[in-house]
Amino acid sequence: MGKIFFRQPFRYEYKHRVIFIILLNFAVYGIAQLYRELAQYIYIYGPMNPVAVYKYHMYWQFVTYMFVHDYSSIRHILFNMLGLLVFGLQLEKAIGSKEFVLFYLLCGILSCVFSFAVYYFTGQYSVRLLGASGAVYAVLFAYAVFFPRSVIFIWGLIPVPAPVLVLIYAAIEFFSQFNPASGVAHMTHLFGFFAAWLYFVIRMGIHPLKIWRDTYR
Repeated sequence: MGKIFFRQPFRYEYKHRVIFIILLNFAVYGIAQLYRELAQYIYIYGPMNPVAVYKYHMYWQFVTYMFVHDYSSIRHILFNMLGLLVFGLQLEKAIGSKEFVLFYLLCGILSCVFSFAVYYFTGQYSVRLLGASGAVYAVLFAYAVFFPRSVIFIWGLIPVPAPVLVLIYAAIEFFSQFNPASGVAHMTHLFGFFAAWLYFVIRMGIHPLKIWRDTYR
């Protein structure tokens, strides 16, 4: 029996795609800062809005939302890009650039699609979802799968194994979603984890929980 087509691996190559994605995000942010008239179009058509997608068929927003960040504060893009830099570089080296780009984009798209479904069916039509957080959370999840013994130091002081950090973040995001006043898309972060889990199971035939369990058995 031949190999399953969607599990065919790419030929390994390392092309620093993480750096390119980071620069692309900062380029969009910079354009919005420098050209405010153009920024209006970016923030109208870039983020995902349930009505724009369903009624006006702006399906590109499932992709563009992850390259648009809040231009009123640099913290949004800085934290996302820092996470992508710290975890994404090592992940890209581990799986190769083509696999990484597919993983990043697909998980980002899926986390947005899942969020769209929830927003639409719960009547949250005015939501404008933006930022790379869903994809970055997926990268954190993948990093913990490929480097389960890696230890991350929280605030530079508290050592936390990568899989434990994923579980902590999952718990934080789960309970934080019940505070809608925060303005943070906690649900999309959780969907980023879920999309990454689906990617590993379907695309790679890897069961993350089994890896973590075997690592710390």
